[in-house]
Amino acid sequence: MSRPPHAAPPTVSPEELFNVVCGAASQNPAQVQASATRLKELLEIPGAYDLLQEIAATKTVALEVVPPEHKARIRERCLTFFDEADDIISQCNALVVAKIARQDYPVSWPQLIPHLMNVINTSVEARYNGSTPNATLLLRRALELLNAVLKEYAGYKMLTGVKTMGQLVQDLRLPLQAHYARLASSLPSFTPASLSQVNAVEELLLAHLSFKCLSRLTFWAYHRYTCCHDYMELEPWVNEFFQNSATQLQAISELRISLTSALSSAPSDPVTQRALELLTRHVRIFGKLFRRMQRDNTAHFVTLPICGDLVLYYWSKVVQATTGPAEQIAGWSISGMALFRDSLAQWAPTKRDGSQNDRVLSKEFVEDAVKILVTRFIPLNPSDLEGWMEDPEEWVNTEEKENDQWEYELRPCAERVLMTLATQYPQYVRPLIEQTFKQVVGQQSMELSAIIQKEALYCAVGRCAIRLKESIPFEQWLDTTLIAEVQVTDHSYAIVKRRIAWLLGKLVSDECLDANNVKLWQVLVHLLQDEGPGSDAVVRLTAAIALRECVDSLKFDADVFAPFLPTVVSALVKLTAEADGLEAKRRITDSLNTVIERTEARIVPLMGVVAAPIPQLWTAAAEDWLFKACLLGTVTKLVESAKEHANSLSALVVPLVRDGVTPPAQMHLDEDAFALWQSALRNTTTLEGQNGAPGLIELVPDLIRQLSSNLDVLGTIVNITESYFLLDAPRILQLYAVDLLRAFDVALKQATLTTSNKQLSTALSLLFQIAPPALWGEALHHSGLFATFVKALDEEKLHTIVLTEYVYVLARIALADRGMFVQLVSATAAAQGTKESLVWDPILNQWWNRFDNMSEPRLRKLTAMGIANLVATGRPEVLDRLSTEICNLWVDVFGEIKEAQANAGADESSLTMYWDRPFEDTYTDAEGTHEYERRKTVFNNDPVRTTPLIAFIGARLREAEAACGGAQELQSRYLAKAEPLLLKQVWDALNGTLP
Repeated sequence: MSRPPHAAPPTVSPEELFNVVCGAASQNPAQVQASATRLKELLEIPGAYDLLQEIAATKTVALEVVPPEHKARIRERCLTFFDEADDIISQCNALVVAKIARQDYPVSWPQLIPHLMNVINTSVEARYNGSTPNATLLLRRALELLNAVLKEYAGYKMLTGVKTMGQLVQDLRLPLQAHYARLASSLPSFTPASLSQVNAVEELLLAHLSFKCLSRLTFWAYHRYTCCHDYMELEPWVNEFFQNSATQLQAISELRISLTSALSSAPSDPVTQRALELLTRHVRIFGKLFRRMQRDNTAHFVTLPICGDLVLYYWSKVVQATTGPAEQIAGWSISGMALFRDSLAQWAPTKRDGSQNDRVLSKEFVEDAVKILVTRFIPLNPSDLEGWMEDPEEWVNTEEKENDQWEYELRPCAERVLMTLATQYPQYVRPLIEQTFKQVVGQQSMELSAIIQKEALYCAVGRCAIRLKESIPFEQWLDTTLIAEVQVTDHSYAIVKRRIAWLLGKLVSDECLDANNVKLWQVLVHLLQDEGPGSDAVVRLTAAIALRECVDSLKFDADVFAPFLPTVVSALVKLTAEADGLEAKRRITDSLNTVIERTEARIVPLMGVVAAPIPQLWTAAAEDWLFKACLLGTVTKLVESAKEHANSLSALVVPLVRDGVTPPAQMHLDEDAFALWQSALRNTTTLEGQNGAPGLIELVPDLIRQLSSNLDVLGTIVNITESYFLLDAPRILQLYAVDLLRAFDVALKQATLTTSNKQLSTALSLLFQIAPPALWGEALHHSGLFATFVKALDEEKLHTIVLTEYVYVLARIALADRGMFVQLVSATAAAQGTKESLVWDPILNQWWNRFDNMSEPRLRKLTAMGIANLVATGRPEVLDRLSTEICNLWVDVFGEIKEAQANAGADESSLTMYWDRPFEDTYTDAEGTHEYERRKTVFNNDPVRTTPLIAFIGARLREAEAACGGAQELQSRYLAKAEPLLLKQVWDALNGTLP
């Protein structure tokens, strides 16, 4: 029968491909979109990449889509926007100039910086002599362009960019410094009246822009010589500039304070408002520079000239801010606190080398600092309480985030300063907090101010708990005070209760409080479920978060916690359902997951309580992938803790896994869905569902789809596949044999990593070891998988490791059913229209060639047993190699594998294998699950481990004699030309006389 004619393959036109590439780089958005779409289609056609390179190699084709003369005109036009009055247009132009400069300066655009500096120099002069009416606008635009270019180059990591930026620092630092000094010279003369003048706004803006450029130069130079140890010649200039900036900061800071005080109230004049705004921004840019330098290299920062004076000045402004309005505290205080905190090490009483420090803070200074922090900055303010009442869940979420963003929020920053003071000066901080604690702990005032102050003290105690555990009896405090305070029903006392919940979590995580204290659980459980007066959603949500920290502690004892488990689980499930925001739901679910994980099998009676609301929560979550991942984690922990009792959860597991590995959820949830899938298989005892519910067997089609298409997580998918094989390989093959092996065939052809091919081959070897050959033999042929092995061995293009793994797979097939192996060879030859010998040759060639690549004794024995089974078939293609390759292979294995039967006639399980490794040494995953025991059983029942090699080969040789017509026939036809010494070694081994 003639084959149907194939359609001619599509081809790529060189002209079309060139035009499409040009279109994709055009300036017309519509043309770019259309060309990009068509280019993607063309690149799918074979030969497209070859043609692209041919086009690139054609000398007559223009190298640039945008001609050089066009680029030159664009660059020239960019420098015509200096007098642009519209800020938006100017900002866009600055962005364009910066991007072009990154590519073209200094090689293709050498005049850029000289041109900018010429405009800046002439505009500064013109501004003061009045020769150019629009000098201010020209100067502003030039400084903005220069700042954009410097920002672009300051982030350059390549050596060419670093060299360019270094030259810019050398060329620009002194002229810009002189311009800033001139532009800022008028600032000290500002008065409340002068702020209403436009000229004052212009002076402030221009000074601010010039300092921004200088700050970029300064930080780049500081980073290079402190962290990269080059450009050391810039260090003196940086030191000088830092000292001048520190002095300048103090001057303009005091100016701002005096002007603000003189104005008394917010000005209504827009010019004055703009002037004050610019002055404030200018003060802050100094702080940003200092903070960046400090974060970049703290150790060097404290050695800069007058750095100590600068930091103490900042702290003095923090102290001064406590007497001003609340709205004026935050901005200045946060940067001042952050600088102060990270500089405290320079005033530590003991240096790092153990010597005493001459520069230390006095006891009075430290105590005053602690008092200010605890009384003014750590307490909740009216805006905090307002946020608490408006959106409790979001308030808690923000509080939790502040732990990671303490540099940008006042209260968290103050807390970190307190912690650092307690670390550097425990001899002062500890007695002060202890004394204050004793004064306040017994008081139960219902005044809001007293409640807020107590909350701040409890916060201070929690933050410094490690330093205070020798001074404050936390266990006694819990037993006598906290357990009573959580019972208070006053509405305002929720402030203290929320802090108590946080405090208990902190004390347990810092190991200052025993996690197995029954009173601890009584308090947390009460706070978790209390819905009466004196409690609210903030208290309950904080208690849920604290509960997770306590349960997750190292010394947690699940037996002590067990009496509280039903209440905790019910409360967490209820709290999850009641929470409005998905972020709050995630936090509660994280706590629930931890409880399930740590209580293990004790959760079994409560599985229904946990599982019941999950489908509804899953549906309501829609595309909140993070929350859905938490829900998958909950079910995974439930399955892992319940083990075989989790069989009843298959009705929940199956739809969740299927949803998680199906687009669009697959992109976000596949890792969590695979974890649940794997866990369910490892811990179950059956693939079938209970009481008509769907079982894990229904996910096999999804597994087959993933196996053939999802190469990104192929290793995970193969692990899941092996779990299915171990659980019930015959059942899977009965339903999906051809589709499954076809998916393996596709995966082997697509896998590019050697490890992926090895994992796939190992899974197939497992399948052929434990499943009846009648269930996979025919499918192995119809899927094309056997032919794929043969072709790979014939072409020998794959990595040696992969080819060796393929030989192991074929050895497993031969060992399982040699007759099936022969049928597979015959069927493959027939399908390819070739001789059977041409199929046998690559198999047998690689069987011998890859033998030296096999290092593990167990696998070398497998190979020897597999070829022995093929010898027993009597196939001439095999027996032709008996006297050479096969006997040599056997002799090698005889010499290295020592085995002994314990007693003559004993069953095979008594075989002693001196080469063997215990199962526990070869497999460590899934320990404690049913799959671990299943794997151990397969390992122990492996014929390679239970069958004596010499006896096995002797029996197969006798079968070969029978297949050939007797021993004499085998000798004369296949062994006559063998080396006598080689044959003697084989016979000696078979007769038990091998030395």
